[in-house]
Amino acid sequence: MDTVLIKALQLILSLSILVVLHEGGHFFFSKLFKVKVEKFFMFFDAWGVKLFSTKSKWFSKLFPKIAKSETEYGIGWLPFGGYVKIAGMIDESMDKEQMAQPPQPYEFRTKPAWQRLLIMVGGVLVNLLLAFFIYSMIKYYYGDSYIRPQDMTYGLKFNEEGKNAGFQDGDIIIRTDDKDVKTFTVALMRDIANAETVTVLRDGKEQTLSMPEGLSLLKMAEAEPPFVDYLLPLKVDSVIAGTPAAKMGLKKGDTVTSFNGTPILSYNDFTYQVLRLQDAITEESTAADSLKLRTVQLVVNGTDTVNTVLTSEFKMGFVNAMPDYKITEQHYGFFESFPVGVKYGWNTLANYVDDLKYLFTKEGSRSVGGFVTMGKIFPATWDWYSFWNLTALFSIILAFMNILPIPALDGGHVLFLLYEIIARRKPSEKFLERAEMVGLFILLGLLLYANGNDILRLFGI
Repeated sequence: MDTVLIKALQLILSLSILVVLHEGGHFFFSKLFKVKVEKFFMFFDAWGVKLFSTKSKWFSKLFPKIAKSETEYGIGWLPFGGYVKIAGMIDESMDKEQMAQPPQPYEFRTKPAWQRLLIMVGGVLVNLLLAFFIYSMIKYYYGDSYIRPQDMTYGLKFNEEGKNAGFQDGDIIIRTDDKDVKTFTVALMRDIANAETVTVLRDGKEQTLSMPEGLSLLKMAEAEPPFVDYLLPLKVDSVIAGTPAAKMGLKKGDTVTSFNGTPILSYNDFTYQVLRLQDAITEESTAADSLKLRTVQLVVNGTDTVNTVLTSEFKMGFVNAMPDYKITEQHYGFFESFPVGVKYGWNTLANYVDDLKYLFTKEGSRSVGGFVTMGKIFPATWDWYSFWNLTALFSIILAFMNILPIPALDGGHVLFLLYEIIARRKPSEKFLERAEMVGLFILLGLLLYANGNDILRLFGI
């Protein structure tokens, strides 16, 4: 199956689960407080166009009892989320005709403010609980597997910015400020960016480094070579037949010590040199340009100089021997997994909120993406571990974004309800209608901006 299709299917399934359960949170509290829900739709039925509806004629004939329900369940054609239409509420449907009628006891507007508040936060609450539950079940089913810092024999590899910050290749990071490092993950860069001091093991001794001001997680994450990575010694483990490595006589145990005159001290250095050649290829590059770039001079084992031509995909054709680090495994019982999963979910939310500060930078605004960006995050093959991890992450993001105090979002309604509770009077319906319109324009603008960035990136702009 095409990798794009696999990624798209994972994204669609993930968002469908999140949308249905988010709207289900509003639906649950509405029913709990006897508020009529007129519609429950996945995706938007803009201009009345529906892919499926329980009020359709064919469905009414097959399932008359469900069709007679006061709530119409359906699927719209516009895949930008979903909604529940709650009677007596000013929302994106802008049903002014209904609001002009005398208030009814089953309507949202006639219920106490605390009930309306719970109805509005219901979706966010479900998204948070869902994320905590998914993370808990991941911990229960898969457990944790990691390499402890003290088991990283070769330590870590740093780029130029990392070395300017005081790190050296081979350092093992054991602490950021007063926080012990459990293992090396991408999240470690966030801790480094936010830390005042970082403690490393260098030549078996602890050394504390003062971090310079202005370290940006965004720049660290986008850097090539990476700000920090595992240091991988270069040592050939096996050679693939018919490749440049095989043709030049490379064999198990050999090392490459120079690449086009640049000393190679690790496998990290080797892969970076190859990436530099790939980056030099442009749309205007000819076959001759490509051949010239792929023709490289290597020094093997510090003595033998060999010229070879990399494949058209810039591959050498050997497998590097990986360090045989001890893997620490940790497993959790069913009930034990819940506090671990909730803590992990809460830290994920805190990290996401902290990362939003980069959104207001030039680089951060350009990194914003829409559905294409989200789809690319999923693996090219169906992987349930990755799927559920990403679904939990999206659930947390959806919860946070929806609680922002923007009209048309749940947080906007919550803001006006809190005002009502404090001021003991409701904002006028005219004000709420105008606020809803402003909020819809803001959301539409954000949606166009994020997906517009995706389109520009597809065209290399």
